[in-house]
Amino acid sequence: MACVLEAPLRMSVLSEVTASSRHYVDRLFDLDPQKVLQGVIDMKNAVIGNNKQKANLIVLGAVPRLLYLLQQETSSTELRTECAVVLGSLAMGTENNVKSLLDCHIIPALLQGLLSPDLKFIEACLRCLRTIFISPVTPEDLLYTLLPFYQDVLLKDATVISHLMALLSRSRYTQEYICQIFSHCCKLQHWHSCGFKSLPQPLLRANGPDHQTILFNHGAVQNIAHLLVSTSYKVRMQALKCFSVLAFENPQVSMTLVNVSVDGELLPQIFVKMLQRDKPIEMQLTSAKCLTSMCRAGAIRTDDSCIVLKTLPCLVRMCSKERLLEERVEGAETLAYLIETDVELQRIASITDHLIVMLADYFKYPSSVSAITDIKRLDHDLKHAHELRQAAFKLYASLGANDEDIRKKIIETENMMDRIVNGLSESSIKVRLAAVRCLHSLSRSVQQLRTSFQDHAVWKPLMKVLQNAPNEILVVASSTLCNLLLEFSPSKEPILESGAIELLCSLTQSENLALRVNGIWALMNMAFQAEQKIKSDILRGLSTEQLFQLLSDSDVNVLMKTLGLLRNLLSTRPHIDHIMSTHGKQIMQAVTLILEGEHNIEVKEQTLCILANIADGTTAKELIMTNDDILQKIKYYMSHSNAKLQLAAMFCISNLIWNEEEGSQERQDKLRDMGIVDILHKLSQSSDPNLCDKAKTALQQYLA
Repeated sequence: MACVLEAPLRMSVLSEVTASSRHYVDRLFDLDPQKVLQGVIDMKNAVIGNNKQKANLIVLGAVPRLLYLLQQETSSTELRTECAVVLGSLAMGTENNVKSLLDCHIIPALLQGLLSPDLKFIEACLRCLRTIFISPVTPEDLLYTLLPFYQDVLLKDATVISHLMALLSRSRYTQEYICQIFSHCCKLQHWHSCGFKSLPQPLLRANGPDHQTILFNHGAVQNIAHLLVSTSYKVRMQALKCFSVLAFENPQVSMTLVNVSVDGELLPQIFVKMLQRDKPIEMQLTSAKCLTSMCRAGAIRTDDSCIVLKTLPCLVRMCSKERLLEERVEGAETLAYLIETDVELQRIASITDHLIVMLADYFKYPSSVSAITDIKRLDHDLKHAHELRQAAFKLYASLGANDEDIRKKIIETENMMDRIVNGLSESSIKVRLAAVRCLHSLSRSVQQLRTSFQDHAVWKPLMKVLQNAPNEILVVASSTLCNLLLEFSPSKEPILESGAIELLCSLTQSENLALRVNGIWALMNMAFQAEQKIKSDILRGLSTEQLFQLLSDSDVNVLMKTLGLLRNLLSTRPHIDHIMSTHGKQIMQAVTLILEGEHNIEVKEQTLCILANIADGTTAKELIMTNDDILQKIKYYMSHSNAKLQLAAMFCISNLIWNEEEGSQERQDKLRDMGIVDILHKLSQSSDPNLCDKAKTALQQYLA
């Protein structure tokens, strides 16, 4: 089996390859099987903890020979086992080592080894597979996409997954390694009218759900559940970790877990026992993740005592100074996910163990970077500093998602706004994203928009973030911008002056749905009670063609926000008349198409409200009166079965017949001839008080 090197071997590399390294490889080709076996054993001892020796042996071509020996039926079981052990040791070296092993097609060779009747050899192959699959350079979906190619040869009628499930019962080592493989091969990518833009949903899903489904359908829950009570701590932990990824955002798995019992005890009860303070921190954290995933998937109520009294307090404990940095990061991120959508959990968390103040310490690590001279130590500390800040921003974002008092406490925390502003320009994209999410959460406060956001000129770094940002940041940043553009926000005017219209108009052309929605939403907020110049700039920047492209968008959110923008543009009579004089034909055409189309009640109601605004114009109303098709549609909706549509159509009629305006008599006469007055008389008897009052008011215009 050939192993292709990525580049020609340089002389400088060759010079570093010691004679002893060549000796180890040469012995693999000896004609005496016993000498080959001893050579492999000696190689195993030589590479333990020696990354340089591992790299040397890989460069000298040891891997293809080891794989050859491992797959030969003439090789003794002991030799094959020792080959698997050496390969596993090589995989424990650098990421480049793992890449080299993958290039040599090590996975199918190891899978073939799993068909052996010898348990020791199976365990060695699984240990090596485990080491390869937990490496970040190994594609997470490799277990599902690459391996069916070998299925017919290796496992006959079975699949790789089902064969691994069958091996779970062989020993505590097979249980530990297989659970670990499943855990690492089931990864997920980890978050109207004029009003606040709500917190966007986190965690874009990748191939995870498919992986979860495959494992679930192969009986993962039933096969792994009993491992939670194993006498081996490592087995219990790997089973627990496996459930934490299987249940993540997966209602099917979560609902199943709730009803599974082991030795007469339901899994949630077992998880709660694993949360106890006397259990290892790793176990407490992973159990909390399982319960969190089950709660978020709807399998456990948010007010269940196991969440409120056990899981949440456990995760808050993990955020304390006494915990290791990695534990504090994992605890904060899991807690952020648990409370993200539940107001009551947010309130409970905010008053538990002074959590808001406790999180401020996350920004104080490392205490002094300048004093660190060791480069590796410096990189290590900066990495942890980024992770801590990211976790703190995430948790602050969840805490402040809904409650005004909590937002106030967060902002009053030591240097909080400065930390957020600094976070927006962090070198780490993950920290920047978390900082923007935190800012977005806090931007839903009217008070903070008027005070802290203005005092720190938050709009400036936010606009900078929006320039050439990756989509994941752009989505959250543009959501935040929507809130900063509300009419009561002091930031609205400087944002307009900084060229926001051009930026937002470009977002409406994005292929990313969330960006299109945010772009049009922000323009809608911008247009609310705006001056005519701003409205004209929006229409010019958007272009008529793009505006009507948005009105034909297949997504209802884009359509509703575009209609909201039109409604805000067509407000105040001079603005209505000006816009309709230049875009009237196209707008009336768009209105007609929407009223004729298969749209929901909210879309048609918004469209009728736009017509009502047009009908309020001085000259614009003639575009309705001269359009018999539109008039017939208004008449139709006055008699519709839905009261909202009837009321919206009534507003159109009221604005058209108002007798204090020029030409009202002619309009009244035309509408009477169409039968509008008869419909008004019927509506004046309606059981709906709003319809009844509106109809009576309209009839009075005819009597005046």
